[in-house]
Amino acid sequence: MYRFGHWGVSLLVFAPLGFALVQAGRPELAFVAGAAMCWLAMLPDYDMRVPGISHRGPTHTVLFAVLVGGVGGGGAYLLTSNAGQPEAVATTLGAFGFAVGALTILAHLLADVLTPAGIRPLWPLSSRKFTLSLWTADNTVANYGLFAVGVFAVAAAAYLSVAL
Repeated sequence: MYRFGHWGVSLLVFAPLGFALVQAGRPELAFVAGAAMCWLAMLPDYDMRVPGISHRGPTHTVLFAVLVGGVGGGGAYLLTSNAGQPEAVATTLGAFGFAVGALTILAHLLADVLTPAGIRPLWPLSSRKFTLSLWTADNTVANYGLFAVGVFAVAAAAYLSVAL
């Protein structure tokens, strides 16, 4: 998928999380999660800019999702604990950072599974390719359609989280 398709799938994956956070009384975390997921939505595709790394290779795996989650979780934990927050708060925000980072990469992988090129998400344990072959990555209708569905899902989640 291209940028708008990846943003759309990220928003679609974010919508239930955003809803739950607003319902839990944490709209600021919903905003941070949504912004981070859109900002990092294209991170796995930076493999095209790094010599020696094949596209849809190591950066398109569950292992990479765990790595990005670890960086997000570790960063959130360190920032929170260094700001003098209690250990429980730092741990909770560390888990939140991990979840947002990992979910962002998993959303990217989900979008790429929709294309014929697919991904090998279990590398290095397995080289099995996963694909649904619904449309090509450059399909304009699919990319903008996914974006529209993602925006609608976030709008619906926002409306429902306030209305309920």
